[in-house]
Amino acid sequence: MSRQPAVVVSDLTVAVGEKVLLDKVTFEARRGEITGLIGPNGAGKSTILSAISGDLERTRGTIDILGHDPATSSPKDLSRVRAVMMQDVSVSFEFLVRDVVAMGRRPWEGTEKQLFDDHLIDAALAATDTAHLAGRDVITLSGGERARVALSRVLAQQTPVVMLDEPTAALDIRHQEQVLGLMRMIARETNVAVIVVLHDLNAAAAYCDRIVCLANGCVAKEGNVDSVYTDENLSTVYGWPIHVEKRDDGSLFVHPARDQGGKQESDFVSLVREAEAVTS
Repeated sequence: MSRQPAVVVSDLTVAVGEKVLLDKVTFEARRGEITGLIGPNGAGKSTILSAISGDLERTRGTIDILGHDPATSSPKDLSRVRAVMMQDVSVSFEFLVRDVVAMGRRPWEGTEKQLFDDHLIDAALAATDTAHLAGRDVITLSGGERARVALSRVLAQQTPVVMLDEPTAALDIRHQEQVLGLMRMIARETNVAVIVVLHDLNAAAAYCDRIVCLANGCVAKEGNVDSVYTDENLSTVYGWPIHVEKRDDGSLFVHPARDQGGKQESDFVSLVREAEAVTS
């Protein structure tokens, strides 16, 4: 089934001074699907989310979010079409968890959707397994709990586009699976477009419909999981030997090579041994 593009990024270039962070990035994220952004550290994944969300000024190119350009749309208009969870979910002030989640409902103040505030806040807390934390001060929570509260706020915002930057990084395996399963259900059953940055290649393969693989600020490969996940593609992008196993059920499993320490690692170990020999 053909799905409607919700986010269309064309020739996106972002430069800070002489440093080019993104170079002619082009891709689209469709409603009803999860689009995964993968790639090594510094590839530009978080920068793309910042540019799409309107938090980072672009140098060239176009971004369209359901007819809205983040460079010219008002903050209120943007907050009604996209919700964002960035990597840093720390809160500097004392807020109750429920109050943090309620912030996601502010774009709908004065509209008919405000009638659903309490129900959506409760539902978002329940969906992320944080309802029991509703009366806690958010600064007393663990990193994983804060991440789930931040996701609750995003869900409560009720937007057709959701962007998540490493939402599972601080989570235990149970909550990782719950969160990604929840996002897949939301995408498919409510026609939301989800864009998610993931470092876990196996999780991305299991839950994403499409993959945008980045390297050095450029799109290295883009397409469905099967087309992107090849030994050659992933090994080249990550600069490390990687094998992709296709299992009997059709799922993919990524195996990075083990014990591949190189000259730099060997030199460090030699220096440590030399220092120990001198001081012993």
